[in-house]
Amino acid sequence: MYRELDNLLSADTTVDSWYDDGCIIASEILSDFSPNDWDELSNQVLSKPIEWQRKIAYCLDNECSSHEHNILISLLNTNDEELFEICIDTLRSYSSQEIKNIILDDPGILQRVNDLLPAASIPVRKMLEDFLAKIQSDI
Repeated sequence: MYRELDNLLSADTTVDSWYDDGCIIASEILSDFSPNDWDELSNQVLSKPIEWQRKIAYCLDNECSSHEHNILISLLNTNDEELFEICIDTLRSYSSQEIKNIILDDPGILQRVNDLLPAASIPVRKMLEDFLAKIQSDI
């Protein structure tokens, strides 16, 4: 399944076709991942091109496993602002105390979010503020 996902994420697609079809197909593939597929994805994700990383970050949600949040957390160490924002946006849907603790235990993540706030567009600012509110709230 990993190879199928890799081929999909590596394909040269238009933005519209990716958001209309590609991300849905990728989510379906991820739902069928085995532990070995998750291990391979975890091992390969940081060596992939930035566009590939953006696509995977957009497709991960809080439905499948802790592998997803671990991948998102690892992708937060990027210099690419768009990838960072996608990861933060996706992490907003994670409500477990475990995820909150991981994020709260890494002050660099919260600092970077706060650093982005002043210059962010209104939609991005709202997303970042919502992320901070959810992370800092009790479950």
